Amino acid sequence: MKIPNFFKNLIFGVPIGITIVDSVGYVARVDGISMQPALNPDKNTTDYVFLNRLAVRSYEVQRGDIVSLVSPKDPTQKIIKRVVGVQGDLVKTLGYRELVVKVPDGHFWIEGDHTGHSMDSNNFGPVSLGLLTAKASCIVWPPSRWQIIQNFLPTNRVPLNIKPIIRVF
Repeated sequence: MKIPNFFKNLIFGVPIGITIVDSVGYVARVDGISMQPALNPDKNTTDYVFLNRLAVRSYEVQRGDIVSLVSPKDPTQKIIKRVVGVQGDLVKTLGYRELVVKVPDGHFWIEGDHTGHSMDSNNFGPVSLGLLTAKASCIVWPPSRWQIIQNFLPTNRVPLNIKPIIRVF
């Protein structure tokens, strides 16, 4: 019995597609205002970003990276936030139960860019690196917003034990 081409393509295509999504990355829609102005800069714009799984294979992140992770509050939800502190950093918090937190080994501190409109480490504390799923590499939609996402950390969010780097544009 001969298998039709459609089914052959399906049998080979589905596992290859799943492998690419699981190991390379995928495009995801960014909902909400927590990352304004970097993502979804206004109420009429919804950004779609490429989430790069290869970039976080070794669970190494840098301050300023925008990353996707499993929410520590709701494991069925994925969130996207900016890395403010990495293990060993002293982070001045914004409303957390402690004014300054030393980020423990194997953890990082994440925050939304739109302060006060974000469920982030200021609500639930340092996040385990094991929850990290991908790094946002570029905005792929809408076409007017096509760009590589730059690693950036506002000077008022630089950890206390790090000397700030001042950017001149």
